[in-house]
Amino acid sequence: MATDLASPVTEAAPRSRRDGPGKVPVRTALRRYRWLYVMLIPGLVYFAIFRYLPMYGLTIAFQDFLPFSGYAGSPWVGLKHFETLFTGPDFGRLLFNTLFLALLTAVFVFPAPIIIALLLNELRVSVYKRYVQSLIYIPHFLSWTIVFSLTYLLFAVDFGVIAGWIHGLSGGGPQIDYMARPEWFRPLVILQLLWKTSGWGTIIYLAALAGVDTNLYEAARMDGAGRWRQFWHVTLPAIRPTIVVMAILTSGNLLDQSFEQIWLLTNSLNRSTAEVFDTFVYYVGIQGAGYSYATAVGLFKGIAGVVLIFGANWLAKRMGQRGLF
Repeated sequence: MATDLASPVTEAAPRSRRDGPGKVPVRTALRRYRWLYVMLIPGLVYFAIFRYLPMYGLTIAFQDFLPFSGYAGSPWVGLKHFETLFTGPDFGRLLFNTLFLALLTAVFVFPAPIIIALLLNELRVSVYKRYVQSLIYIPHFLSWTIVFSLTYLLFAVDFGVIAGWIHGLSGGGPQIDYMARPEWFRPLVILQLLWKTSGWGTIIYLAALAGVDTNLYEAARMDGAGRWRQFWHVTLPAIRPTIVVMAILTSGNLLDQSFEQIWLLTNSLNRSTAEVFDTFVYYVGIQGAGYSYATAVGLFKGIAGVVLIFGANWLAKRMGQRGLF
């Protein structure tokens, strides 16, 4: 008599179409994480009211907006203000000033937090490391008005500390008014950005460095790698994705300079170099009541920023990086 030793095959229960491997059904996720979604509501309301709802005001870029007539009563003019912007005498100067300042920012300001974070990561005395971090974080919490006041105290032609020191080293002669000379405007902007933003920007990169597996360093040391080899082959590759993401996000703000900083440093003597799109919008839209024209300039900046983000993300993927999306 033959005996069937094969174990019976049990059919698996049918899996829901939405229940992939490791996935939780939508209803279960909503019920399980309901309080997290409740805490998400204030952020969504904020973005809806203060970010997305004001976008309706962009329609005045295609109108000759009259405040007393409102959005509905103002006449439509199509692309008139964009034609005025692109064919006007100010566009070339504004574009050059903005892009040149953005280039200087990308070359000098963007790498500064990375370099400082890498240097801090090499410190082995934790007390000294925390002390240095606290010192370089402080400038972030100062307003641009205070930063400008400090800059004026240091570079003023009459009593500036650094201005007087440089004048003494140069052996006399006429003093240089750093605050009024157009050729000194961009160096002052870069120095302010380096002092104010570099320390705070290290937080992201220090967090990325904290996540590096220490076993990689031990393996590199066993292979005979010194500090420089460990830095080049372990540390930098570990934070490369963070650098790429920050570079993509920064590219969207290339045309968006800090208005407060630029406006405080601008005067009648250096305006030819200092005026950028942000300050131009203020002068034309607020002081000159050219609301539609200023909105057209702002819309152009926004569209250019979106194009730059998508372009930077595409370039990052072509270079073998993950990209932002």
